[in-house]
Amino acid sequence: MVLVDQDGNGVELRHLRCLVAIVDAGGFTDAAYELGISQAAVSRNLAALERALGVRLLHRTSREVVPTSAGVAALARARVVLAGVAELVREATTGHGRLSIGHAWSAFGRATTEFQRRWRERHPETELRLIRHNTPTGGLAEGLCDLAVIRAPIDLRSWSHVVIGHEPRYVALASDDPWARRRGIRLAELAGRTLAVDRRVGTTTLDLWPEGERPAVEYTRDIDDWLAVIATGRCVGVTPESTAGQYRRDGIVYRRLRDAEPVAVRLVWRTEDPHPATHAAIALAVDLYRGGG
Repeated sequence: MVLVDQDGNGVELRHLRCLVAIVDAGGFTDAAYELGISQAAVSRNLAALERALGVRLLHRTSREVVPTSAGVAALARARVVLAGVAELVREATTGHGRLSIGHAWSAFGRATTEFQRRWRERHPETELRLIRHNTPTGGLAEGLCDLAVIRAPIDLRSWSHVVIGHEPRYVALASDDPWARRRGIRLAELAGRTLAVDRRVGTTTLDLWPEGERPAVEYTRDIDDWLAVIATGRCVGVTPESTAGQYRRDGIVYRRLRDAEPVAVRLVWRTEDPHPATHAAIALAVDLYRGGG
């Protein structure tokens, strides 16, 4: 692999490996031994790297090798690049040994821990990672995950998807709100309140209410911002049960919204490049949402 700058100077991975090996081993001789090449080759690679970068990277004496200030910066960058390449090679050579599931707010809600536990028991060969990413597709469009848990109303025509379950809606309130003593709330009652809405990844839109009977709205940036404005008592929120399950916070209570349609929970993935474990993840999620043992 060769990285070329705007002047045509090439930096190769072997150059970076030599720089790191020299510093870590404490000299050229030991670096050559670690890399399995000659000491002359180590010297040539370092010289090529210094020539490409246009700076001196190491102070060399008969007793020690010490990075220059430019060398310290280059060494840090070299470690990052080499680690990234190693991870790329690991993923390519081990196949699909990791399954990443993204979500914007709350993964599988109350079932998240159980999903992780059962996955580890049933599929020990595939590492599971849950990634929270505050975008409409929970990191799927950004290439950060293999599958995403989606509750927000988004355009799904570009993706493969399946409904794994439904969640009732809840109202989030400040714990000292007069409504906090109630067991349930109706949609029409919210018309007189200010509603906190995350219009980027939230599941709540004003379409839940008829025109002319809609609450005032305060828009928030993410789940933490949403929870913060609700805790002040300035706003209330409407959210799926999963939020109530995963975001128990001091100063906030959740009460059932009695007359609203439930929220569909979907697993979404790239049609052209599905992970081999996609259907196993779907099956487990559906089982948990159905209350399977």
